[in-house]
Amino acid sequence: MSHPELSRSAGVLLHPTSLPGPFGIGDLGPAAYRWVETLAAMKQTWWQILPLGPTGAGDSPYQSYSAFAGSINLLSPELLEQDGLVSPSLWAGKHFPDTHVDYDQVTPFKKALLRAAWDGFRGGKGGALRGEFEAYCAREAAWLDGYAVFMTVREALGGASLPDWPDDLLRRVPAAVAAVEEKQAREVQMHRFGQFLFDRQWSALRKYAAERGIKVIGDAPIFVALDSADVWCNPDQFLLDPDRRPTVVAGVPPDYFAADGQHWGNPLYDWERMAETGYKWWADRVRRDLARVDLIRLDHFRGFRQAWHIPATEKTAIKGKWVDGPGETFFERLRTDLGGLPFIAEDLGVITPDVDALREQFGLPGMKVIQFALDTPKNPYWPHNFADHRCVCYTGTHDNDTAAGWWHHLDERTRGFLVAYVGHPVTDPAWELIRLAWGSVAEIAVAPLQDVLGLGGITRMNRPGVAVGNWMWRVRAGDFASTVVDRMRGVTQLYNRLPPEPKATEKE
Repeated sequence: MSHPELSRSAGVLLHPTSLPGPFGIGDLGPAAYRWVETLAAMKQTWWQILPLGPTGAGDSPYQSYSAFAGSINLLSPELLEQDGLVSPSLWAGKHFPDTHVDYDQVTPFKKALLRAAWDGFRGGKGGALRGEFEAYCAREAAWLDGYAVFMTVREALGGASLPDWPDDLLRRVPAAVAAVEEKQAREVQMHRFGQFLFDRQWSALRKYAAERGIKVIGDAPIFVALDSADVWCNPDQFLLDPDRRPTVVAGVPPDYFAADGQHWGNPLYDWERMAETGYKWWADRVRRDLARVDLIRLDHFRGFRQAWHIPATEKTAIKGKWVDGPGETFFERLRTDLGGLPFIAEDLGVITPDVDALREQFGLPGMKVIQFALDTPKNPYWPHNFADHRCVCYTGTHDNDTAAGWWHHLDERTRGFLVAYVGHPVTDPAWELIRLAWGSVAEIAVAPLQDVLGLGGITRMNRPGVAVGNWMWRVRAGDFASTVVDRMRGVTQLYNRLPPEPKATEKE
């Protein structure tokens, strides 16, 4: 099996942080359950999210402290209260903005929430969870132990980034690590507990979604952050110098999104070393993701064929070079280990024929973004040019402006392409794109919630190449008119993207 069987279907892109709720950031509590119910009412099959990991630099889900961990910012205070771990007095009188995430306010609150839950648990609250927690720690030890110590050390050092740690801790000298585990045992265990709580809340939400026919598309960033437990625990898997600093960093050359390219700063993999281990780190990582989601958007797919290596001393991405990645051997090994390749290939940007060939060799669906189509009738992102139905068509992604914002900034000539294409004046650009995506031959069609609601560019999730001010948008309950549900259900039915009816069970 090269890939899970996909059927003609549709979904909505919304990261959990963007959900409404009273605690300054979307979480895995009541609003998330209502969202699942809304997706089901709209007859959607897929809920697409961004990476779920703990966010580091710039609050970006693509710069996480771990490729295996979950973000405690997503913990639901209300669910922790239901578990008997915390009291509402912890948030009584607190007020958070509801239009955006103020991470400077939210992050300390969620850290305090975890600490209160941990103190309550140590004091005997939530006793029913004790056996479950112990089993979780044993089951997940391979990544959890290193992550918990990493976070403990990082916080003890005042949030110091990994390259700035004392040498004995940076190098994980056994005596130094053992001293932390002994002296800070409660802190280390608190970080394990935070991951247990996250997985418990997410698993319950995903089960609720599955029972309603909603599947989840997750997202695996190809690269990890330098300031991460991944690099700390596995330095031999990355291209680092003897001082554990990158010799080269990741990014992309100048493109549609950024004139100077994008300088991501992530360390690059030592693929030769990874091959010697049978790509074990990657196989473990994907298994971990598949415990949480049904399908994975494999970020920056072209990096598996070739990656842009930027000398670590460079400040922009202009001076770099393409260096071969693992290619076929990587995907062959993963397919063997996993029994399939449950991926969507994020193949946007400047894609060379060998990248297309790699994707096609393994039967991976690529991505089509209609916003990229408006220049010539031969553009491959126009639905009439989709040569293969095995793809995912988007009105836009988290990296694009919203459809309404995009339309607002187009010149009249470019707008004319869309007007000619749909055959009438465009008054609602977001829904014109939704109809094109839903009506295309693509196996899956997806729209960000901002497009479903027709929201302007101020609600954009990310501006590639801009380091601050991203990942903040939140939908408000009042943004969601009841007519939207009917409209989405209607277009999904019209273009034959309804989920299969639940199988009838025989009466006893």
